[in-house]
Amino acid sequence: MEYGITRERSLELLNQYLSHPNLIKHSLASEAVMRALARHFSADEELWGLTGLLHDLDADLTQDDLSRHTHETVRILRDEGVAEEIIEAIRMHNEHAHDDKRSEQFHHALAAGETITGLVTATALVYPDKKLGSVKPKSVRKRYKEKQFAAGANREIIAECELIGLAIPDFCDLSLEAMQGISEDLGL
Repeated sequence: MEYGITRERSLELLNQYLSHPNLIKHSLASEAVMRALARHFSADEELWGLTGLLHDLDADLTQDDLSRHTHETVRILRDEGVAEEIIEAIRMHNEHAHDDKRSEQFHHALAAGETITGLVTATALVYPDKKLGSVKPKSVRKRYKEKQFAAGANREIIAECELIGLAIPDFCDLSLEAMQGISEDLGL
């Protein structure tokens, strides 16, 4: 499949448009989770990975305005010639910016996958060594149930994993393992 962009160019765009290192780390974590989901579902790992990597490209441009978030990313990626399938999944991960509702596996995977990265990161940060390698899968599952813990990690969006056939405990485990695989890149 033609993606219209390489991972190398995607990283260049992240460094061009995102000023905060934590946003870049979030993008890398989202890529790792999306790649793991693609492998789980026998989907296109490169397509899913690039989508996870690029999904928040306009975070600095749109600040915290969810009504605008993704609009600039769509414009930037169209100018780059990126595949429409990637652009559409990115657009759909933020339902606050339009009236459409997610209905495709790929769209639910991105929304759930990018959201759970915050929960996994927050879980690691409460450990004394603040390392993903120390986090046990049961810890992420336990923290998922604690609504006040990492409250910004919307549990309803994370639960969209069930709409694509992955139970929440299994999704927590898959996500943690994916992020542990790039822990050095994440500084955790």
